Amino acid sequence: MAKKKSEEHSGADANDSDYNEEPNFDDPPGFVDNISDEDLLGDMLAQRPSEADGVESVVVVDNMPKVEPSRLEKLKSVINKLFSQCGEIVNVVYPVDEEGKTKGYAFMEFKTASQAEDAVKKLNNHRLDKNYTFAVNLFTDFQKYENIPEKWEPPTVQPFKVQSDLYNFINDPDAYDQYCVAAETAPNCVQVGFWQNTLPEPNELETRERFTDTFVKWSPLGTYVVTFHKPGVAIWGGSSFQKIQKFPHPGTQFVEFSPCENYLVTYGPTPTGQKIIIWDIRTGAEKRSFVGDGMSVLSMFRWSHDDKFVARMGENSIHIYETPSFYLLDLKSIKIAGIRGFSWSPTDNVIAYWVEEQNQIPARVTLMEIPKKREIRNKNLFHVADCKLHWQKSGDYLCVKVDRYSKLKKDKKELDVKFLGMFYNFEIFHMREKEIPVDSVEIRELILAFAWEPIGNKFSIIHGEPNSSNVSFYEVNKGVKPSLVKRLEKKSCTHLFWSPRGQFIVMANLTMGTFEFVDTTNDYIISASPDHFRASEVEWDPTGRYVVTGVSSWKVKEDTGFNMYTFQGRIIRRTILKNFVQFLWRPRPPTLLSEEKQKEIKKNLKKYYPIFEQKDRLRLTRASKELLEKRAQLRETFMEYRNKRIAEWKDQKSRRIMLRGHVDTDNLETDEVDEEVVEFLVKEEVTLLE
Repeated sequence: MAKKKSEEHSGADANDSDYNEEPNFDDPPGFVDNISDEDLLGDMLAQRPSEADGVESVVVVDNMPKVEPSRLEKLKSVINKLFSQCGEIVNVVYPVDEEGKTKGYAFMEFKTASQAEDAVKKLNNHRLDKNYTFAVNLFTDFQKYENIPEKWEPPTVQPFKVQSDLYNFINDPDAYDQYCVAAETAPNCVQVGFWQNTLPEPNELETRERFTDTFVKWSPLGTYVVTFHKPGVAIWGGSSFQKIQKFPHPGTQFVEFSPCENYLVTYGPTPTGQKIIIWDIRTGAEKRSFVGDGMSVLSMFRWSHDDKFVARMGENSIHIYETPSFYLLDLKSIKIAGIRGFSWSPTDNVIAYWVEEQNQIPARVTLMEIPKKREIRNKNLFHVADCKLHWQKSGDYLCVKVDRYSKLKKDKKELDVKFLGMFYNFEIFHMREKEIPVDSVEIRELILAFAWEPIGNKFSIIHGEPNSSNVSFYEVNKGVKPSLVKRLEKKSCTHLFWSPRGQFIVMANLTMGTFEFVDTTNDYIISASPDHFRASEVEWDPTGRYVVTGVSSWKVKEDTGFNMYTFQGRIIRRTILKNFVQFLWRPRPPTLLSEEKQKEIKKNLKKYYPIFEQKDRLRLTRASKELLEKRAQLRETFMEYRNKRIAEWKDQKSRRIMLRGHVDTDNLETDEVDEEVVEFLVKEEVTLLE
């Protein structure tokens, strides 16, 4: 036993000696170390000190005002308020001369390098006022540009990245239009489906769950669709609606595109009013921002047709900004005392504005040419309560709806003004004629709606009592006054919707959901009068072939959906969709064909009829064939299921007979069965009669 104990003891000592032996960390013979220090210790090496430590978070702000010592604190307050939006400022140095006057630049240190880069990105070329525009650069950039090599080396060619084709929607050989349908699936969660209006049934292109928080909006040319989210908005495009750009503006409630889709304007609330930001769509850069007062209305900016100018109305002035710098035109506003409203021509750089009556001076409508600021036409108006400016889409005419009064009643303090004996004038400016002549149409009844024919020379007016109004159609011709061509009496309509191509119009009552389709070239015949109860919107497709009426869940909570009609009012499709929000046709860019080519196509349109009819027949035949194949497949599936169940029923016959007392009920004659009626008491109630 002692020997065994000693053996165990010696074995333990041997194991202890193995643990106490120092391990060998030498590389084996022939070992090749191919792992760099950056791969092995990248996170630690990133924290090592560098030559730029301490200055990579410093920016140099140039083109600052040169101020006296007495005004330095005010300058510091303005600069600190502006740059603190980009991050925490650690230190600021304002170099001064011998007299204590600043030299026009400053060094500003942020807490982190990323905050300094953000300051350069946001505030470089920021305009402090009309005399000073900041030049903000990183301090490290000065060292970089000092060490430029004398020998130039060409830059490395970057690999080509295939961009999404933003205009593939107009390449469809049959020119089918697209539309989107939005429905709310949960609070702040809207599903959007994109469809192509193919025949005989539409084709679903894409459906996105939780695509937007509220609603969507197409850009004017149909290139982008914008969605709304808590952090801001995003625009999407391409064949599969990929995200193109996002714009961080929390709480954005409304957006508008410039006509050529170069810029996007976002409107969002702030504690003091509205913040408006103008963005460059392609780069996503913020071009200019404004803060409006709490009473400002949405869409306070107006764009020129070519995106060269954007304007807004101020107190007794119009502010016109040039793009892409967004500086004021000629660095000053246009002073106009008493201005109440303005609007751009849809085809020319001409602004129309009107001025209210002041101190026995009549109201005035003025046309001003931009950028020359030259007044090309004036029209004085008397006894004016209000004006509305209506441009025709082609820019050929401008209609000024003038609300006039016969008598004016004021209180003693002239705070409350009442207009008595109201009547209405429509001043028509002929923009394409020499010296821009003006014609006038007077109506003594209440005006409910006005609408120009987009392509043509007609306009329509709803006037009279709301429940029994009249709809008048006027025609405007060169050298003569507007003439009344048709009056439809006793119509209960509230809105007018012209076809984008003219000729056809829908007279709608969006309170009752009734519609009348009118052909203005065929003696104003009402071709159809469909109803869509509680419909609150009407949408023409870009070609003027289809009309959609919709009942939105924003108005009611039941029976929501949309109906689609032809331009003559024939119903094509009824769609009931729970929590339906909106229906929007995708806009199309203007045609590239010249006017001569378009006239030639219209003249020879009969030549194309057989081609279109043949395509329609093939499409219907193809649709019929697909329908028959689908029906045959469904019948085959049903017969397969039926035969399977019959076989299962036969296999269970022996078990059925056993469970039913060895009686074959499958072949039981119903004539041999006696029917017995059993009655039993279910409930007894006692009622005491007084």
